[in-house]
This record gives sequence, structure tokens and C-alpha cells, in this order.
Amino acid sequence: MTSDQLQIVLVATLCALAVGAVGLGVAWAIRHASFFWQLVLVVGVAIGSVLAGVVAIARMMFISGHDRGVVTWVVSISAVVALLVAAALGVAMARWSEALRQDASRLGTQGTFASSPRGPSELQALSAELARTSERLTESRLREARLEASRRELVSWVSHDLRTPLAGMRAMTEALEDGLADDPGRYHRQIRTEVDRMVRMVDDLFELSRLNAGVLTMSPETVDLGDVVSEAIAGADPVARARAVRLGGSVEDGLAVTADAVGLSRVVTNLVMNAIRHTPADGTVQVLGRAVGDGVELSVSDQCGGIPEDDMDRVFDLAWRGGPARTPDRSEELAGASGAGLGLAIVKGIVEAHRGDVTVENVGPGCVFSIRLPVSS
Repeated sequence: MTSDQLQIVLVATLCALAVGAVGLGVAWAIRHASFFWQLVLVVGVAIGSVLAGVVAIARMMFISGHDRGVVTWVVSISAVVALLVAAALGVAMARWSEALRQDASRLGTQGTFASSPRGPSELQALSAELARTSERLTESRLREARLEASRRELVSWVSHDLRTPLAGMRAMTEALEDGLADDPGRYHRQIRTEVDRMVRMVDDLFELSRLNAGVLTMSPETVDLGDVVSEAIAGADPVARARAVRLGGSVEDGLAVTADAVGLSRVVTNLVMNAIRHTPADGTVQVLGRAVGDGVELSVSDQCGGIPEDDMDRVFDLAWRGGPARTPDRSEELAGASGAGLGLAIVKGIVEAHRGDVTVENVGPGCVFSIRLPVSS
């Protein structure tokens, strides 16, 4: 590099650094201004650096005044055009940003956000992310509303289920105290039955609270699924006979999972009793177990007539009973059920605690509840 070239580089660098320093100062002063002015400043600094360097070099080269004027005019016209383009782009960016701000404001006030393909890819990506956030917030609000409705319904159901037996027991104890009971033994047995049912209800509520709090104690061990199903069928058989429901099942030989034996037994029992309770006389309840992929599937089918589509999302909610009746039937007492509509919610909690999932679908004359568990829970 010759000395002249070196001198040109040094002068151009000094001019660019001087203009850049001034630009940084202005940028700091307007750091809270609109994006429009930020973009105009960037272009202005670039143009100013070029213009200062050209003018300085032109003076050093002893170019005539006319030629310097020509160079200055050419650079100035280019600078004006560049500034106009920067201004137009700045206005567009400001409008896109303002539109995105308004959309985000609606997300905060109305809870909705509609993504629109405006502006550069970064703004489009931000808009798409806000739209996904809006969808998640909507789902969360719906889920929270449904949970709150379930809690209110649970309080209503439990209050009714406690108030009715308590009123009955109070009447029976008063009759016993006054000596007006014709058959004191029958009154004592009825009081014991109602107390047992309320105890089971409280136990279910306590179990559900532990599941929701994530403090359920699990004791994993190798469990033979065939034994669990056999015990559940044997325990539910008297209830099925009382309701004239045919109960059967089969499990593939040697099918085992690593799970909490007590929890898994409760899951199967709750599903079987739920199926019996909703199956009419002369109906059939079938329990099947099989290996699927890297886990096992246990299904309980009934002939309940199917679940309405509007209720499909509520099947595993708290206090859902599949009907408006508030008084538990005789089968619930025989089965040892609390009648508070907690059975399926407990099933879901226990299955999810085993890293499994439970589903329900309408099939044929009834519905099928299916649980899938990994071989090693």
C-alpha cells in the first residue's frame, strides 16, 4: 500500500469514526424514540460517513471547486434517496410494530390474539408465538373454569351426601333415645351402614387430595395383572349378580407390570364397579388385558348405552356421576363405593401416577374404559 493510499484510508477512517461517534451520541439520546428514528439514524450515519470521507479526500486531492461540487451533489442526492427509503421502511416498521402492540394489548384485555403475516420474519415469528400463547391461555382458562365447576359440584354433591345420612341418623338416634324404635337392632345396623359409607367418602376425598398434591405413596412391585383382575371380578361378582349383570374377563398369560398393587387393584375395582352400576339387567361387563407395544392395556367394556358426546370430556372430572340423580343406589353400598362421584377421578390420578393414561370411548352398545401402563412404572 502506497503512502497516498494509506493516507486516504486514515482520513476516511477518521471521518467515519467521527460521524459514528456523533451517531452513537444521538442514538443514546433517542434510545427511547420510535423505531422510525432509529432506522433513519442508522442510514444517516452511514451516509454521513461516506459524505465526510468523500469531501475530505476531495480537498486533499486538490480537486477543483467545480469537481468537488459535482461529487458533493452526487453523494447528497444519493443520501437523500437513501434517507427517503429508510424513512419509508421506518414508517412501515412503526406501523407493523404498532399493529402488533395493539394485538398484544387485546391479548391482555380480551384474552385473544390472531396472528397475521405482517412485517419481517422476526415480527411474524413473534406474532405466531403470541398466537400460540393465546391458545394456551385459552385452554388454561377453560381447564380452570371446568375444574372450578367440578369443585363447586363436588361440594354440592358431598354436602347432599353427608346431609341426608346425617339427618337420617339423627332421627334414628332420637328414636332410640326416646324408646320409640320398634327394632333397635335394625336402627343400629342402618346407622353403622351410613357411618361406613361416610367414612368411605372421606377416605376417597383424602385419597384424591393426596393424588392432586402429588404426595401419594407408591410401593412399586411386580404385579400379575391376571391376579388383580381375578380379585376385582371376585369382589364385584355379588354386586353383578344382584343387578343381573353378567361379569367376565380374561388376561393374557404371564402379563405383569411394575406397579403399586393396592393402587392398581383400586383402579380395576373402580372401573368394574362403575361398569356394573351403569349396565342394565341382563347386560354384560367384560374385562380384558393384553400386551401392547412396550406396555400393557386393560380395558373394561359395558353396555351402558354410551356416553353423550357433551359429557365425554367430563367423565374423569370430580363429582361426575353420569346422571342427575343425587342418591346412590344399592349397588354402590354393596360395592363399598362412597357414591360421591370420585371413583373415576381417583382412577385417573392413580394411572397418571404410574405414568400411564386412561381413556374412554363409545363402542357398540356401551363404552370402553382403557388404561395403558408401561411395563416398568
